[in-house]
Amino acid sequence: MIEQLLAALTHYGSPALFVVVAIAALGAPLPVTLLLIITGSLATQGAINVWLAFVIAAAGSVAGDQVGYAVGRWGGRKLVARFTGVLGDAEQIKKLDAKAKSWGGAGVFFSRWLVTPLGPWINLASGAAGYSWLQFTLWDLIGESLGAALYIWLGHVFSDRVQEVGAILGDLGWAILGLLAAAFLGWKLFFNRTTSSTRP
Repeated sequence: MIEQLLAALTHYGSPALFVVVAIAALGAPLPVTLLLIITGSLATQGAINVWLAFVIAAAGSVAGDQVGYAVGRWGGRKLVARFTGVLGDAEQIKKLDAKAKSWGGAGVFFSRWLVTPLGPWINLASGAAGYSWLQFTLWDLIGESLGAALYIWLGHVFSDRVQEVGAILGDLGWAILGLLAAAFLGWKLFFNRTTSSTRP
């Protein structure tokens, strides 16, 4: 797939970059991190302007995130209501909403560049929970700008080792996500055990 994305980037330039990162922000399994690193490498070779690439990548990601937030905000609750039997009762759904609100700006910010697999789900959850659009957009813009700058800069610095850097970052992202999931499950088990032991 990366060959097709690279061909599209080489042939169509900035518009292709915008479309790909926007689609990935909606949840499509596209290797955007590697694409941004390759973009930085192409900028080193003079094939694309590095500042333009940064602006296009950040703008495309934010656009995709905004669509995800809008779907969660105006369609999320109806979808949740349809699948109440799967997700739990109304009380459970309220708890999920509260959790999404408690993530706040930190959840939005870190899912833009550190734990990117969570990004599309954070977008939907933030919208469905009624998290402030203005705050969501602010943290989204900061996070996506940092992510675009970081990965394009890495491609610029390590232009001769793009594939290796992309693979390391991909593994690191999933490792962090795995650690977070393990920590969450451990906390849930501890909380459930503590709750059950305090019951008469």
